[in-house]
Amino acid sequence: MPSPISAPPAPPAYRGDWRDWPAMSGDWVYRRDARGSIALFGVPGADAELTIRCDRIADQIYISRRGATPANAPATIRTSSMARTIATQPTGGTPAYLAFALAPSDPLLDAMGYSRGRFIIEQAPLPVLVIPAWPEILRVSEDCRR
Repeated sequence: MPSPISAPPAPPAYRGDWRDWPAMSGDWVYRRDARGSIALFGVPGADAELTIRCDRIADQIYISRRGATPANAPATIRTSSMARTIATQPTGGTPAYLAFALAPSDPLLDAMGYSRGRFIIEQAPLPVLVIPAWPEILRVSEDCRR
């Protein structure tokens, strides 16, 4: 008789200061393409948990996280130097992603890239994303500033 398939583990219950929480497993990948550039964060071989896209034609940076929420709940981004709550919109793809746009000069982009070790994205009822602050974030924003 086959053994039952166990449910995936529940996301960790974070406690205390978010700056002490462990970053999620995964890597950043940077690519250039006809639209500009994109940085994707996640586990290799799986759908990205977070993407940051420079769209040079639109002169915008689009940030999207995997998942869907009822009534498009706003996302709160916390870095070591600032926090901001931003309205999101579904991207309409499969798998589902929620996205928002920033101007290339928005200080939140630098805050994410220079955050001390990590930044987080909170968007109920989705799990909190604890994302490592790697140079790929700044590479994408710099691509759109040129």
